[in-house]
Amino acid sequence: MYFDVQKLDQARSYKLLASTIVPRPIAWVITVDRDGTPNAAPYSFFNFFSGFPPIVCIGMGLLEGKPKDSLAHIRANGQFAINLVPFELAEAMNITAVPFASGINELEKAGLRTLPCKYINGVRIEASPVCIECELADIVNVKPSSVIVMGHVRAVHIADEAITNPERLHIDASKLRLIGRMESPGWYTHTSQRFHMQQLNVAQWEQQSGK
Repeated sequence: MYFDVQKLDQARSYKLLASTIVPRPIAWVITVDRDGTPNAAPYSFFNFFSGFPPIVCIGMGLLEGKPKDSLAHIRANGQFAINLVPFELAEAMNITAVPFASGINELEKAGLRTLPCKYINGVRIEASPVCIECELADIVNVKPSSVIVMGHVRAVHIADEAITNPERLHIDASKLRLIGRMESPGWYTHTSQRFHMQQLNVAQWEQQSGK
């Protein structure tokens, strides 16, 4: 079936793309306000787009044209922590998505323990197997509905049990037990099930294909 996206409104355009571009990793973003109170919120428009310099991007929607707490804090202090979400913390992540009033500590509401970040001024979720400490690189306006936050990765925390060779930076991602976002409303997936394919060069392809 063909869809002319230019003829769709914002809600239907979002629904179509968010239901087909799956699975998406979840950035569980922690920021702090001027009083030092942390804010936690999950965003599934997220990935890394440059290995060097290491850049991650997060799509953040606006609420009636105004920034939500995460974006407001990032604009104010230029720092944020991205925690990845393991299956064990899925329900806690869902609690932090509740639209609490500004100044409410979602981490406390979800019963999550934190540790201080090492590079930036903030905290990270203790039970998250991956935390990426970021400084703001740029904010791209996507009028009228959202912005793209570009973060420069400054430090990464990874659970010891997932590291198979620290010298060569080999990671067994299945041990992270991460979840990904699927279609709305409320669908997610495990990332622990996977399969392997060899990356081919031309000679290998010719040998396999009989060329």
